[in-house]
Amino acid sequence: MATKKARQQYIVGVDLGGTNVVAGAMASEGGDTIAVRSIATSAELGAEGVVDRIVGLIEGVVLDTIHKTGASRDDFLGIGIGAPGPLDRERGLVLIAPNLGWRDFPLRDRISGRLGLPATLDNDANCATVGEWWQGAARGGRNVVGITIGTGIGGGLIFDGRLFHGSSDLAGEIGHTTIELNGRHCKCGNYGCLEAYASGPAIATRAREVLVREETSSLIPQMVGGQYERITAQTVYDASHQGDAVAQEIVRDTAKYLGAGIANLLNTLNVDVVVVAGGVTAAGDALFVPMRAEIRRRAFRPAVEAARIVAGTLPGTAGVVGAVATFKMQHLGDL
Repeated sequence: MATKKARQQYIVGVDLGGTNVVAGAMASEGGDTIAVRSIATSAELGAEGVVDRIVGLIEGVVLDTIHKTGASRDDFLGIGIGAPGPLDRERGLVLIAPNLGWRDFPLRDRISGRLGLPATLDNDANCATVGEWWQGAARGGRNVVGITIGTGIGGGLIFDGRLFHGSSDLAGEIGHTTIELNGRHCKCGNYGCLEAYASGPAIATRAREVLVREETSSLIPQMVGGQYERITAQTVYDASHQGDAVAQEIVRDTAKYLGAGIANLLNTLNVDVVVVAGGVTAAGDALFVPMRAEIRRRAFRPAVEAARIVAGTLPGTAGVVGAVATFKMQHLGDL
């Protein structure tokens, strides 16, 4: 008698960012993401309001997956959640999320309780790093640094094939390393953080400052109808691709800030892959060429020669894939 084939099981991954929430499902053994959905985070609604939005998003992903695959709700093993800020993973708390305005919020249990499924919580940048390591640009690396650049700058560390959390779940807060002693104020309360110079909002802020002071670019103001508050990092990248001198200078400066930060990491950690993910990858070679040059200028040659510096290849889904992976690692043992 033929053995009955086991039913496919699924895990939902959630990537919570300061601007958007993305969720999708994956088969428990990996593969392509299914039923990816995204909504605005709407942090102004408060933590409970954001939970309402996340729960609705997950419900939609579950229904879409059932429709596409013929699965049932019983085929869903659980939910992996990636969230910003220092966390207490054991208790499922978001301790501090500067871009959301949260403190000591029990995100994991709120979502698990509402949906009746087990859930795990890990740092969003950890999830993106694991996603790129498991399914993306960092595949094959043993010692990996991931840097995610969006509303903030996060990081993840993989040593000898294992995600490293540190002694109090704070490992990988690369965006809050200091690159300028008396520099710009950061939302974390410190001054001179990498995030205050090279995150998406920081890039937009620097562009507005240059335009107000010098008014030397005609292209960027045209792109936003003269409304400088509408300038985003994407505006700067698009203008740079079209040859705007101010935008190109801002991208080059961003590359230098990131290059200095990555050089510090190479000299400290001597990893074999650095994967840079998030919206900043839209700048392409205009960012990566001068960034790699700055890294070569600042880091020891053996550290540079040992490392691949790559752009993420899972745009929009690295955090979702990694959230699924972290659920697997915590509940099923490994990948």
